[in-house]
Amino acid sequence: MDSTIILDKICNALVSLEEESLINYVKEALDLNIDPSDIIDKGIVKGLSIVGDKFSSGEFFLVELVGAAEPAQKVVKELLEPEMKKKTEKEKGKGKIVIGTVQGDIHSIGKNIVATLLFASGFDVIDLGEDVSAEEFVNKAKEESADLIGASAMLTTTLPGQKKIIEALKAEGTRDKVKVIFGGAPCTPEWVKEIGADGYAENAIKGVEVAKKLIGR
Repeated sequence: MDSTIILDKICNALVSLEEESLINYVKEALDLNIDPSDIIDKGIVKGLSIVGDKFSSGEFFLVELVGAAEPAQKVVKELLEPEMKKKTEKEKGKGKIVIGTVQGDIHSIGKNIVATLLFASGFDVIDLGEDVSAEEFVNKAKEESADLIGASAMLTTTLPGQKKIIEALKAEGTRDKVKVIFGGAPCTPEWVKEIGADGYAENAIKGVEVAKKLIGR
């Protein structure tokens, strides 16, 4: 079967909230030796983007948003991440990144996908989880001698949490030692430039590309 067909099926199953079909299609894609990163990017992320658009337009409600996010996270964690980990031994040494969702924000699926792709690309990922304060980001980055901080904000109301990370790094005197990359639905390139961060990522794949570029590895 053409890889495009099965990836479209994964996307459509996610949008249709058909968890069993989603799992079966992901397993089928793996059996066809489709790269797990492609399954995530062209199937899972694409499907979640459509669900997000439908939620924003009022066509979907919170129950549909959760109904898509939970099985997406499940297949990434249980089916795709183990396959991606098998490849990491060949690609270690890209750098160390502290990642999390900003304070006041409990969204996790996007951040989890980014963390998985970064790990699969050879980064040493320290995932702080959700609702993380600026001080926690900065302290952990200092403790781990991290190259990067990556922080997601999925709500307009929590977006200022990204600015607080920059301010905390400056207060700590370590801003010049750590690169900072931001993303999330309300985040824009203009916002990232305004607050003085180093990189913006519109999706998980771009997040990995920007992270590699920022540390030159």
